[in-house]
Amino acid sequence: MRHEKAGVLLELARLMASTAEGISLDEIGQRLGVGRRTAERMRDAVRDLFPQMEEIEEGVSKRFRIPGGLDHLFQAPTAEELAALAAAAESFANLGAANRAAALRSLERKVLSATRAAARRRLAPDLEALLQAEAIAVQAGPRPFEEDVVLSTVREALKSLSSLRFRYEGGRAPGRSREVIPYGILFGRSNYLVAAEEGTDAGPRNWRLDRIHDIKVTGDWGARPEDFSLQAYADESFGIYQDDTEDVVLRVTPEGAEDALRWRFHANQTLEAQPDGGVIVRFRASGMRELAWHLFTWGDKVRIVEPQALKAMMAAELETANRAHRG
Repeated sequence: MRHEKAGVLLELARLMASTAEGISLDEIGQRLGVGRRTAERMRDAVRDLFPQMEEIEEGVSKRFRIPGGLDHLFQAPTAEELAALAAAAESFANLGAANRAAALRSLERKVLSATRAAARRRLAPDLEALLQAEAIAVQAGPRPFEEDVVLSTVREALKSLSSLRFRYEGGRAPGRSREVIPYGILFGRSNYLVAAEEGTDAGPRNWRLDRIHDIKVTGDWGARPEDFSLQAYADESFGIYQDDTEDVVLRVTPEGAEDALRWRFHANQTLEAQPDGGVIVRFRASGMRELAWHLFTWGDKVRIVEPQALKAMMAAELETANRAHRG
């Protein structure tokens, strides 16, 4: 038990050393799953171990940080952490996300180069065993486009709060030059720039990165609205497509209930157990076509209750598939 408590205190010290803004008592409680009194005692224990801990006044509350980071003695990675990092890089590579895979592999090299030689030697056998014993199942699907020039230019514009200009080979006027204010990037089965076109009041829309050409940072001011949340924007849709937002109600049969209880259809879903052993799933989202495609994978275990637009979409997709394979 004493070793476990020491591990939790070290984790708190790492949290304090990893932030420039500091961490509050409420955040300590949330991150470590403890009450406020326990968070206070843990803070005091960390202060005893690391006297350099600073208190930052923030109104009536305080935040705590350890400037200058921690000594290498407290920062040696574990074999499990390095294996997870290598697996994440491999997963990105399998998806075609070469830039993010390269970034993680670069991070892995930096972590290893900062680790003492003796610690690296101790880690090597366990790390090799984990890497040989764990693999990632590659699923069929599109490989997302991640061209280095496009991705790095978009990121430069996001960091410098600048607008972008590019030729877009998509939409209703392919080949036309567009100037947009970038809001963010959505990574998924396809990768998209979320941006609002200058001179319109349409709001943000998704621009496929593989259809963007001759991209440049303009240097003109182009910052997303302060109240815009990319995560909230993404949560509005099932998948990547944005269209009319619908209240979705699905009924999962008793045969599929166990899978449904472990499945996330949407970030804001609610699940209701039914007397017959089935499950009702409710959420609000756009992207009915992509939802219909997903529901194919459930076979006869899911019934669409609402909306009618999703029922019609599913019926149309079924008819299209039936025509293509009839005979």
